[in-house]
Formats: sequence, C-alpha cells, structure tokens
Amino acid sequence: MKKDIIALFAIILLVAVIISGTNIQSVDEYYLTHIDDIKEDSETVIISIRCDTILKNYGELDPALRSEEFVPPDGVILPPTEYVLRPGDTVFDILDRAVRYNKIQMEYQGADKNSYGSVYIQGIHYLYEFSCGPLSGWMYRVDGEFPNYGCSKYTLRDGQVIEWVYTCDLGQDVGCMWTEEVAP
Repeated sequence: MKKDIIALFAIILLVAVIISGTNIQSVDEYYLTHIDDIKEDSETVIISIRCDTILKNYGELDPALRSEEFVPPDGVILPPTEYVLRPGDTVFDILDRAVRYNKIQMEYQGADKNSYGSVYIQGIHYLYEFSCGPLSGWMYRVDGEFPNYGCSKYTLRDGQVIEWVYTCDLGQDVGCMWTEEVAP
C-alpha cells in the first residue's frame, strides 16, 4: 500500500514537472505567434493582400460582394506586415499564418486535389476566382516577380516581400507579363 502511494506521488510529480515545462498550444495559437516572435536576429518576410483592381472593375463584381465588408475602399485587405520566417516556410505557409492571425477568410484546394501538385488559393476575404469577371482570381508575387508555380512550392528566404493581388484580367492589370501572348 505504501509503495502504491509513493508510485502514485512520483507519477503525479513527473506529470507536474512535464506540464510546467511545456508550452501547450492549440494549432491556432501556434500559427498566431509571429509578431511577438520577431527579435533582432529573426529572419522575416513581409506579406500584403490587396484587391484594388476590383475598384476599377466594380461593375463586373458579383452584386452580393459590392460592399466595403468585402472590398475595402482602398483595396487593402492586409497592409504590408512582417512575419517570422521559419525553416522551410513557403508562400502558402506565410499566407495561412497571416489570414489566421488577422481573421481573414481564406479557402484553398490542397495540393493533392489538383494536377499542379501545389495548393491553389480559391478565395480570400470572400473574393473568389470569377467573383469579378471571367478572368479574375488571386495571384502572388515575390519581390515584384510572379513565379510560374504554386504558392506551396515557393520556399522563402529572409527579407522577401510577398504580395497577394486580385486580378480582374488574368494578371494583365497587376503587371504579370508571363500571361501575355507572344507574337510568333
């Protein structure tokens, strides 16, 4: 009996030590940590989300979305914001962290659900592909360049700038030149 009490006490003590030294977080809490994690020696990236092209194409926008609730007056959904870069982070990882932290709606298709083998962003802030015409949807650029591959395949480096932009003209209106037809 005395051995059982000692064993039980030892187990309780061990559990207490483990719990006191462990920072238990939910998945959301883990992803929400970014601003407090930034230190002088941290590697960081900057991300922004904009839909200002819709302002010039408002007549094409789905009538249900014609509201400042979905399209801010300046077109800025997320101003440039700095995030800690963790080893192996992709453009998608940072976007996912940013929308979770800022409580911005996002819907995406997993890499295993399409032929590209990369995550496909279907909608951000309730603005989806085709919400503002047949050539509309989300695109991203890093350091001013539009990569020709999916956001979950682009591994980031310290100091890079990610911009998510909504296009109403298959990229032409946001400066994407690789979508232009090249004359023979």
